[in-house]
Amino acid sequence: MRRVTRAGVQRRISRGRAVAASQVRAAQLQWRRRGPRAPVDFERWLDRRTGRKTAEFPDTWRVRGDLAFERPSRLVVLVHVFYAELLPELLTELEDVPVDFDLIVTNASEHPLRVDPSRLPRMRNSAVLDVDNHGRDIWPMLQVVNAGLLNPYELVLKLHTKRSEWRAEHGELSGSGEQWRSGLIGALLGGAENIQTILGAFAEDPSLGVVTAPGSLLGPEFWGGDLALTRELLRRLELEVEVDALRFPAGSFYWIRGFVLQGLRALAMTAEDFDKEAGQIDATTAHAVERSVGILTQEAGLTLASRDHVPAVGEQSWQRYQRRAARTSRVRVIPFYLPQFHPTPENDMWWGRGFTEWTNVTAARPVYKGHNQPNLPADLGFYDLRLDDVRRAQMDLAAQYGIEGFMYYYYWFAGQRLLSTPIDALVGSDVNKPFCIMWANENWTRRWDGRTSDVLMGQDYDRVPAVNFIDDVMRFLADERYMRVNGKPILAVYRIAQIPDYESVIEQWRQRAREAGVGELLLLSVDVAREFDGLAGSAKAAGLDGTLGFPPHNLKWDWLPQAGLGVDKRFRGNLLSYEAMVRDAEIKYGALDETDFPGAMVNFDNTARRQWKSDVWYGSNPYTFRRWLASAASAVAHRTPEQRIVFVNAWNEWAESAVLEPTHRIGHTFLLAIRDVVHG
Repeated sequence: MRRVTRAGVQRRISRGRAVAASQVRAAQLQWRRRGPRAPVDFERWLDRRTGRKTAEFPDTWRVRGDLAFERPSRLVVLVHVFYAELLPELLTELEDVPVDFDLIVTNASEHPLRVDPSRLPRMRNSAVLDVDNHGRDIWPMLQVVNAGLLNPYELVLKLHTKRSEWRAEHGELSGSGEQWRSGLIGALLGGAENIQTILGAFAEDPSLGVVTAPGSLLGPEFWGGDLALTRELLRRLELEVEVDALRFPAGSFYWIRGFVLQGLRALAMTAEDFDKEAGQIDATTAHAVERSVGILTQEAGLTLASRDHVPAVGEQSWQRYQRRAARTSRVRVIPFYLPQFHPTPENDMWWGRGFTEWTNVTAARPVYKGHNQPNLPADLGFYDLRLDDVRRAQMDLAAQYGIEGFMYYYYWFAGQRLLSTPIDALVGSDVNKPFCIMWANENWTRRWDGRTSDVLMGQDYDRVPAVNFIDDVMRFLADERYMRVNGKPILAVYRIAQIPDYESVIEQWRQRAREAGVGELLLLSVDVAREFDGLAGSAKAAGLDGTLGFPPHNLKWDWLPQAGLGVDKRFRGNLLSYEAMVRDAEIKYGALDETDFPGAMVNFDNTARRQWKSDVWYGSNPYTFRRWLASAASAVAHRTPEQRIVFVNAWNEWAESAVLEPTHRIGHTFLLAIRDVVHG
């Protein structure tokens, strides 16, 4: 008889709820799609993406040498110009910005523009980009986002020249267009002291996402004709819209945390998403994006405020955005690193000559409409980890976004090491990059699940005792680059309870480390369920120092209704809710034990390995991930700096879509989320 477990019962209940919700969801989606399809319609977007990728910004920008600012500031002012005669008014106000800033101007005026640097002594870099008059100020902004030109910045001040003469006749909005524009500019600029207060608020409150002018922070009564369009747009991020929760900065004038705009790259928008200009004051893609900015700010765990609700702050807080001000880290982010991307004799024998993880990755196919499969690499390409340049590029990229170092999966089977090339090369080099190790002591199976069936390479603790593992890794633990907490090297074990008499083994590891001069260890067990050989009791009782979070293990698995998602009829796997797992993690991390270190998950989707029988977490996107990571960071914020550690699944688990590395579909946006949380 099959053993009944609490987790199994919960899974069956969740599946039942998902089935029951399917018919409701299908009816809702069918109702939404009545009438003609707008340019931003999800199905039209999918159709456009079936062939060669459409340009998301002008190709001419790629070869402009003045766009990659060598020493960018921390603040950028993004100005869109349609009425060229209104630009001087904005430039005059920028004279009072008290910190170094860069200026990017998108010019749809059809007149040549030049910014006189002598008028703006704090401006360090500037560029004027000619754009078509299409998509109001929103599509030009998104082209700048898609090109990565906003990526260096912590804060963005977004402005544009706008008359809005229609406001004088609007029934719910007061004032003329000129009065409205003047009020916005005065509230968001209006002198050095006012700007310092706004900058200081962002500096002191890492959860502040947007500051806009009084009266410009609007709610659900201003959906207008944009609800259906916004739903279509945010489906690209696998996000549902909560109708009553809408808050957004109207008019597209605001100070905003850089990540909120940078993350819009994940929408993969092009010129074809935007309506032809016809003087519309509602129900266009531009209006949907305007509302989405507010929705995504909150999805990222950030808040919106009007200038009159920005609190008084320390007199010098604003100086944090000086270009040379010291930057401190709120949290130590450590992603897991998979060393599978180079050929080995074992993989040649099991899977065919030349096999690496890329073989699986490129073979994946979507299991529902919009499913990001195959998930393909961007900047680093289909790399080979035997190459020094590749590994160095990975480490440099991670450091650029505030990641401290990698936790390498370490494969040791009764004395036999596999896939050790990357860590051996690092330790044998003079590259000064931090690292640590997790012993991934699971069986290698043909099903890629670590279980006991169809084993390719298994653990054999009888032939070579597990206590000998510590001798194999001692040279790593002694390395001065090895990551530590209070001088103790961090060493994790995936399936600790699989090891016979593991309490005795742990004590012997500690003793051998002392004898070798390494000193005391910080020994962590990965937080997995008992069915994966996790701990039955506390880590302390087992002789360990704590646990580390490794989602999706030991968090809520909530089955998702599949109706309306266009799921392939061949799919027999599990479609689960990323959002539900994040909510569960937020609750769990709110009562985290002092000995435990939380984890966050970019995604989990093993379609590349199991195709029609895969486990897929629907709803992974950079904004929800940022919220998860910020929650984990808050859970350890009261600890000493060395103990503020959050683990992330993962840096490069490509066949599970747990990937921080840049991808074709998402770009750098997950990395940008990490940097925003780390530096606040």
